[in-house]
Amino acid sequence: MADLFADDLPPSRSPDMPGEDAPLADRLRPRTLADVVGQEHLTGPEGPIGRMVAAGRLSSMILWGPPGTGKTSTARLLADAVGMRFAAVSAVFSGVADLKKAFAEADVAARAGQRTLLFVDEIHRFNRAQQDGFLPFVERGTVTLIGATTENPSFALNAALLSRAQVLILHRLGPEALESLLDKAEALEGPLPLDGDARAALVASADGDGRFLLNQAETLYAAQIPEPLDPAGLGAFLQRRVAVYDKDRDGHYNLISALHKSVRGSDPQAALYYLARMLTAGEEPLYLLRRLTRMASEDIGLADPQALLQCIAAKQTYEFLGSPEGEGAIVQACLYLATAPKSNAAYMAQKAAWQTARETGSLPPPANILNAPTKLMKDIGYGKDYAYDHDAPDGFSGDNYWPEGMAPQTFYEPVERGFERDLRKRIEWWDRKRAERRAE
Repeated sequence: MADLFADDLPPSRSPDMPGEDAPLADRLRPRTLADVVGQEHLTGPEGPIGRMVAAGRLSSMILWGPPGTGKTSTARLLADAVGMRFAAVSAVFSGVADLKKAFAEADVAARAGQRTLLFVDEIHRFNRAQQDGFLPFVERGTVTLIGATTENPSFALNAALLSRAQVLILHRLGPEALESLLDKAEALEGPLPLDGDARAALVASADGDGRFLLNQAETLYAAQIPEPLDPAGLGAFLQRRVAVYDKDRDGHYNLISALHKSVRGSDPQAALYYLARMLTAGEEPLYLLRRLTRMASEDIGLADPQALLQCIAAKQTYEFLGSPEGEGAIVQACLYLATAPKSNAAYMAQKAAWQTARETGSLPPPANILNAPTKLMKDIGYGKDYAYDHDAPDGFSGDNYWPEGMAPQTFYEPVERGFERDLRKRIEWWDRKRAERRAE
């Protein structure tokens, strides 16, 4: 059986209890869904997985999440929880012959009254044609498909497969979940050779990856270090940057919160101070770049579209130059974000649109704006009376693009700051033109 975090292992591991010489992560793998840490939003009683288990029946699903968050174990434990036969293939190691064999075995099991849960690791690595090959077996119920991916399913998987599977998002493990993993490791192996600050640094360096955390802990145990290491000693031993925070165990999270709020509050001096605190403490630069990129999208958005580009450019520059030279690009991005006009209008629009999409997701678009590549589609009205905007005055037809029976919605409301001031004027102009067209 793959361990709690081995989302990229081939599916040939024994499901039996691992021996004492097995990797630490394997020995600490969960025995039940309740033991899977950090994913309670899915596995809890009110979560989609919890509800399916309570009902005793699974539907096909795609587990999307970062490495080391428990995708493989969740799939196997789901099979155990509802009494299904478990079969697994990996898109890294398997080909068409392996898939045919898995489907044939599932068909035999189905005739014997045994349902099969087919787990496909790294499912995004199968090409579109191979993904299509799953469809008839999923539709007939020969298998219940659970795919695992670290890639955005919207881009990595074809629409036909996505329409037959629910996408469930696994979160990067938070500090409490990571701490609980170390507690379990220490209950099995004894205290880690770390002082309190070094333990906090080890948790922070994992950046949400439980497998990485336990692999690092196993390295420490194997070395039989006689005296507890401080953060500097831990970094030297692991040959990896680890953050050194000398105040408390929550220093990493307190400082990133302070950096985020300083950027949001348009204080470049304070933002630069907290950035310096984290970089000089040994924080992973790529972690900071991920957080800055999130700030550009969440807190600035279209008030300054260049903010997001600055962050991506800083990431590319840092990867090209490395430390310490590349850290100047991180500083530049941080200062740009802190001095940029702020707006969370795009972020709020996303939340509102997502909510409406969940509530009205089955409504089809109006037929006149649908493509009609076949005669049948033309005959049933696809594309009929479509108004081609470029042929209309001002390049604007004012047509209705909302589903029939659904009133037009307003999700995005630009603020009167930065570039969004111009966007507000554009939207108001289009709205006036749309009202004029409909009045004609």
